[in-house]
Amino acid sequence: MSMDENEKKSVTDTGCQDGTGTVGRPEEACSRKDAEEKEEPFSLFDMLQSVCAAVVFGILIFIFIFHVTTVRGSSMNDTLLGGDRLFTSDLFYTPEQGDIVIFRTPYYDEPLIKRVIATEGQTVDIDFDAGSVYVDGNLLQEDYIKEPTRTSNGFSGPLTVPEGMLFVMGDNRNNSNDSRLPAIGCIDVRAVQGKAFFILLPGKNADGNREWSRLGSVYR
Repeated sequence: MSMDENEKKSVTDTGCQDGTGTVGRPEEACSRKDAEEKEEPFSLFDMLQSVCAAVVFGILIFIFIFHVTTVRGSSMNDTLLGGDRLFTSDLFYTPEQGDIVIFRTPYYDEPLIKRVIATEGQTVDIDFDAGSVYVDGNLLQEDYIKEPTRTSNGFSGPLTVPEGMLFVMGDNRNNSNDSRLPAIGCIDVRAVQGKAFFILLPGKNADGNREWSRLGSVYR
């Protein structure tokens, strides 16, 4: 091969990879070609694809990470009312004292919602005459309850919560079936379906109205 042929091949190899064999300043030709390829208009079909992908992604998030739970009954009055729709989640969640949780128990067909009073290893005792609840000998400051705890529901303390279990009660203490009831007792943490975070849509009160001031966090 002659020198001229070697030089000609070298120049051709530095051109665009489209067989044009650009000479001179091939990088400029490539840049112009790339720019032309990137200037394709964003079509309606592309936009619809993006919207559909976003909708599907949002649905998957709510199915597998976040949930909407509807409160039934009055056992959590006045913190929660029947008909309240709650934002709940079980993502990386470990129940803690004071949390409001949704769980299942063989005693009921539907999930229940109660407040965690004590976790494993903690000891619960209740003075029904005074209406006071003690955990590890310390009086709980329960500003969230509807009225003092007068109903025993068969509870006899003190009771130490077993490993992997929770002691739960409704905020409407005298109208709640919860861990005080021997048939329910302490619940398994594995039965917890999630923690309630805030009210998405307030339920209707006795007058048939929604109190929009209740919108937001369930923890005051």
